Amino acid sequence: MLSKIANPAVRPAPEAAAEKAVRARGKSLLADIWAYRLSYLFIAPFMLCFVAFILIPVLAAIGLSFTYFNAIQPPRFIGWQNFQYLLSQDLLFLKHALPNTFKFALLVGPGGYVAAFVLAWLITQLPDVLRRWFALAMYTPSLTVGIAMSIVWLPMLTGDRIGYLNSVLLQLGIIDVPKLWVTDKDYLMNSMIVVTLWSSMGVGFLAMLAGILNVNKELYEAGRLDGIGSRLQEIWYITIPSMKPQMLFGAVMAIVSTFKAGAIGEELSGVHPTPEYAGHLIINHIDDYGFIRFEMGYASAISVFLLILMYACNKLSWGLFGTREDEG
Repeated sequence: MLSKIANPAVRPAPEAAAEKAVRARGKSLLADIWAYRLSYLFIAPFMLCFVAFILIPVLAAIGLSFTYFNAIQPPRFIGWQNFQYLLSQDLLFLKHALPNTFKFALLVGPGGYVAAFVLAWLITQLPDVLRRWFALAMYTPSLTVGIAMSIVWLPMLTGDRIGYLNSVLLQLGIIDVPKLWVTDKDYLMNSMIVVTLWSSMGVGFLAMLAGILNVNKELYEAGRLDGIGSRLQEIWYITIPSMKPQMLFGAVMAIVSTFKAGAIGEELSGVHPTPEYAGHLIINHIDDYGFIRFEMGYASAISVFLLILMYACNKLSWGLFGTREDEG
C-alpha cells in the first residue's frame, strides 16, 4: 500500500479501468472512422465548407463580441462591456431596432408562414397542369424580388400623384392627398411588411407543397370513416401531423429569412438610415456599426444577440413541429 502511494505511476484500480475504457472507446471510434472512410470522404466537401464559412465565422464573431476591434488595431479584450452597452445604453437599438424587428418578425414570419401553407394547400386542389403554373407563379417573386423592387414596387409606392397606388386611391376618392408610402415614418413599416410578404413564398413554400402532395391518400379515406366531415378537420388532424418535417423546415426558413431581412427598408425609402429610423432593424444596426462606424467588436455583439434570438425561435419551432420519440 505504501509503495502505491509513494509511486505516482501506480494508479488505483478504478482510475486505471476508466482510463482503459476511454482508450478502448477511442480506438473503437478510430476503427469505425477507418471502416467508413469512403463515406467520410464523400461528406468532406460539405464539412469543409461548413467549417470554413459557418463554424469559423460564428466562433470568430463570438470571440470578437468580447473585444473592442476597429478593423485597424488588434482586438482588445473588454469582457461583457459590449453586451452591457447593447442592453442598457444603446438607445437606438432599444428604441428602434429591437421593437421594429419584433414587429416586423411577428407580422412577416407567422403571416408568411400561414400564407405559404394556405396557398400550398389551395394549389394542391387544382389539376396537375394548372398546379405547376400556379406553383411557379407563387415561387417566382422570391427569385425576382430585386428586379420587381425597381420595376413594380417603387413606381407603385411613389409618394406623388403619378404613383400607381396613389393614383388609384385618388381616383376612387379614398384619399384626398398623395401619401408618402416609403418616406413617411407612419407608412414605411407597413410597406416593408407588404413587400416582404409578397416575396416570402420561397423554398419553404415548395417544401410545404411537396409535403401536402405526399400525404397518404388512404389516411383521408380512413379519416372519413372515423367521422371527419370537413376539409378543415382533414387539415388539422391528418395533413399537418403527416407533414411535420416540411412544416418544421418551412418554419426555420421563415425565421431565418425574416430576421435577416434588413435592406428592404433602405431600398424602398432610398435613404440610409430610414426616415426617423422607422424601418431600422437589427440587421441595419449591425451594418451601421460594422461597415460604417467600423466598430467590429460591437457589431459582433449585436450579431451574437441576433443569433441567440434566432436560436430561441428555432427551438420553439422544434417544440411545435419536431418529431418526438414516441412518434418515431
